[in-house]
Amino acid sequence: MSLIVDHISYIYDQNSGIPTVGLEDVSLSVPDGQFIGVIGHTGSGKSTLMQHLNGLIKATSGTIYYNGEDIYEKGYDLKKLRSKVGLVFQYPEHQLFAETVFADVCYGPGNLGLSKKECELRAYDALRRVGFPEELIFTSPFDLSGGQKRRAAIAGVLAMKPEVLILDEPTAGLDPKGRDEVLGQIKKLQQEENLTVLLVSHSMEDVAKYVDRIIVMNHGKVFLDNTPEVVFSHYKELEEIGLSAPQVTYIMHELAEKGLNVRTDVSTIEEAADEIAAKIKDRMIQN
Repeated sequence: MSLIVDHISYIYDQNSGIPTVGLEDVSLSVPDGQFIGVIGHTGSGKSTLMQHLNGLIKATSGTIYYNGEDIYEKGYDLKKLRSKVGLVFQYPEHQLFAETVFADVCYGPGNLGLSKKECELRAYDALRRVGFPEELIFTSPFDLSGGQKRRAAIAGVLAMKPEVLILDEPTAGLDPKGRDEVLGQIKKLQQEENLTVLLVSHSMEDVAKYVDRIIVMNHGKVFLDNTPEVVFSHYKELEEIGLSAPQVTYIMHELAEKGLNVRTDVSTIEEAADEIAAKIKDRMIQN
């Protein structure tokens, strides 16, 4: 078990006259190798929770365990934690600062005390794994497109060889092709290297397509925590807290209401196409 969140709460501006609850009594476990989607309306606590997982924010109460160790224990090495639990921020500009993309990606491994050669090998490998254009490696990160900046930011974290990768809205502002390229590459890495991935996203379609499990946050609490099929079957409850299910979920429910005996727990276009095709084939055979 790589990460255990044990009854954590977090209060913003605790010493002010108007403290605000960011997280309230959150408990969950994150097993090794799982791809988890984290969704919730703006202000639900999802990004706050993610920043707790690598120690950027310290809980007001409760604790977090990483590989069996309490990260709040006196003397615990937070620098080591952040090399193993990598966080890619929503805005890549918050992470890119060096003169070239290559220097930027080398920075993290350098902080681990690795040799120049090892840093460069890791940087090349990480950029290759995220599909970054080779001809742009030595250009300024600020001259890149949005998708290229996101790939560079992800590569900078991957170069540290994390065991857990946290992605906060990694596809915001990208077109559908760009979203599929970035998330497809992440899914490939997760499967090939048994990487644990937590994906914060507003796109229900993206979450349904790529993750194994969904955590739904609402007002600082865990509202739902289950497989995509189960979570999106509660689409009416999701609507009540300002969310929705993928469009295909609504289509399948409409087809079922019109008399086509289809499963309504499918959440991706591919699953829906297979299900509809199978039902049509059954009808043709029966007739």
